[in-house]
Amino acid sequence: MNYQNDERDMEEIIRLLTQKKKTISVMESCTGGALSNMITNVPGSSMVFNFGAVTYSNEYKIKLGVNKEIIDKYSVYSMETAREMSNKIVKYTSSDYGIGITGKLLKSDPNNLMGEDNVVYISIYVSSEDKYYEDRVIVTEEDRFTNKKIVLNRVIEMLLKILK
Repeated sequence: MNYQNDERDMEEIIRLLTQKKKTISVMESCTGGALSNMITNVPGSSMVFNFGAVTYSNEYKIKLGVNKEIIDKYSVYSMETAREMSNKIVKYTSSDYGIGITGKLLKSDPNNLMGEDNVVYISIYVSSEDKYYEDRVIVTEEDRFTNKKIVLNRVIEMLLKILK
């Protein structure tokens, strides 16, 4: 993977958000703050990045507004939960764009038995359109770092398409 392209693409995302005077927040689970880190590595990101939450446990997803009934019905590892995450982080932070990421990276979760293994769900909520942009990514690489990069690459692709 070419990490320099990722960095340049994230710089472009920050430039576009700044130009449009829009803000973004994220609620990420399996990526463990990697997206927030990537955003904040760009100089000037403080102008557009409102908030990043790593909600690894169901408890903290719920504390930030994710509906417990959605988790119970569909699983914490579902598009429905990712959608809730992207929407609720926008509501919590009054951002223009919200990103929710949840899924399993090569490991079963004894605390949450429902949901597909090796699938990550991405939801981007655009408040001005009241619209969700969503994708699911199959992750099968042998290490978590590489799988996180695959997910981040997809988020970057989605954001660039939405912002352009």
